[in-house]
Amino acid sequence: MKTVLIAIGGASGSIYGIRLLEVLKNADLKTLLVVSNGAKKIIEHETTYTFDSVKDMADIVYENDDLFAGPASGSFPLDAMVIVPCSMKTLSAVANGYSDTLTSRAASCMLKEQKTLIIVPRETPLDLPCLNNMVNVKKAGARILPAMPGFYHQPKSLNDMVDFIIGKILDQLQVHHSLYKKWE
Repeated sequence: MKTVLIAIGGASGSIYGIRLLEVLKNADLKTLLVVSNGAKKIIEHETTYTFDSVKDMADIVYENDDLFAGPASGSFPLDAMVIVPCSMKTLSAVANGYSDTLTSRAASCMLKEQKTLIIVPRETPLDLPCLNNMVNVKKAGARILPAMPGFYHQPKSLNDMVDFIIGKILDQLQVHHSLYKKWE
């Protein structure tokens, strides 16, 4: 069974991380979760979910300041990590090797172990430092998957647009889904 760490960062768009947890609950995967302090507030501001209800969706939950947690070690058995949404602060930390949180430390471990790291930045417009940080993490081996929904599947609702991004993440994780109609 694959083990995936989902890090919900303190950027707008926490629904992406929540929806990913919901979808992965039905997959044959073990889900680990870390949520930044900012994200805990954003979850309750932007969605109808509570932090406790989000925690209940994961198999294991870690605090973002727990640098002794398993995912802080490269020897921890982790197959993939998704930072969704990823704040520009966390992107900068990962791009520059500044491992001050469990999220940034686990991401650093994923890069050094050459494992799947998917970063879903949620910011617009982008300044040059942010773009450079994206280039740097891409060069280091991460996959950059901006929260930029497509429209060829003719979304009818906000949920359809969220599911498009979650489907793209699942594609990167090689998890079968039918969240949107793929291009034919």
